[in-house]
Amino acid sequence: MKTSDYFYDLPKELIAQTPIKKRDESRLLVMDRRTGQTQHKHFYDVIDYLNEGDCLVLNDSRVLPARIYGIKKETGAKVEFLLLTQKSQNVWECLAGPGKKAKENTQFSFGENVMTGTVKEVLDNGNRLVEFDYDGSFFEALDRLGEMPLPPYITEKLEDKERYQTVYNREPGSAAAPTAGLHFTDELLEKISQKGVKLGYVTLHVGLGTFRPVKVDDVTKHKMHSEHYEIPQKTADLINETKKAGGRVICVGTTSCRTLEAAASTYGEIKACSGSTDIFIYPPYEFKIMDGLITNFHLPESTLIMLVSAFGGYDNIMSAYKEAVSQRYRFFSFGDAMAIL
Repeated sequence: MKTSDYFYDLPKELIAQTPIKKRDESRLLVMDRRTGQTQHKHFYDVIDYLNEGDCLVLNDSRVLPARIYGIKKETGAKVEFLLLTQKSQNVWECLAGPGKKAKENTQFSFGENVMTGTVKEVLDNGNRLVEFDYDGSFFEALDRLGEMPLPPYITEKLEDKERYQTVYNREPGSAAAPTAGLHFTDELLEKISQKGVKLGYVTLHVGLGTFRPVKVDDVTKHKMHSEHYEIPQKTADLINETKKAGGRVICVGTTSCRTLEAAASTYGEIKACSGSTDIFIYPPYEFKIMDGLITNFHLPESTLIMLVSAFGGYDNIMSAYKEAVSQRYRFFSFGDAMAIL
């Protein structure tokens, strides 16, 4: 398949710029992956499609307010840094702009010396390794200084930073939100749990590569970015018990999906583990663990629409997306959701 096969026409006004007032009142397009048949619901109706004995797998990564602005100590020039990956306790790989003002050994002050940083190395890809110096907790300092690294298609300012976090976030480290989970409320998760659906948590720290466009015509030639993941013992046990009992494993988001499928591809089973994955899922792909997927609507020609096409069927997904456009669904990070079951 070619990358262009995953293009669809999306009016700009359907790209959601802000979250709706109540998380679970977003719309939900439910699709039967065998028939392609669709239903139009609200997200709080998702409980009706979950059965006792199913296991819902959620990504508990917390988004870092990873965009910070440094003042160059020598000249007073302002440089934007975007934290990408923690390399050691105090060293992060960052994007820096304008790059010419962030040369090796340049020192910066952040928030009137709440934190300082020194560019230790300029990497081959143009990113910088920056060593930070601070008192107390790095993440507390970052919460004071940083802005949410919203995707480039969101141009409006986010009033409440917590709306770009899931209600169950625990582990700081993502550069972007696992957006399928943004629709859940504590109350809805409690109702789902009371129905007899098990909740399992994994961690995958979402990288900015999730927004990287596919620039090759041949899908198979695209190189995926690598992301850190962890599966705790408790979650591994829940998933294996669910499978053994004949229940379904339903992933919330493509990040949860890639975590489970990466582990199964590496180890031949789900077990407690951690590592990095650059798994790229596109048709045809035989899913080893996932039986259902709750996800948002993804960008045209992106790796994520390729993943959902591998699971839901290419023709089914492209037809469902066309229907979502005609029904005026809201798209992307703050948009509506889709359940593929």
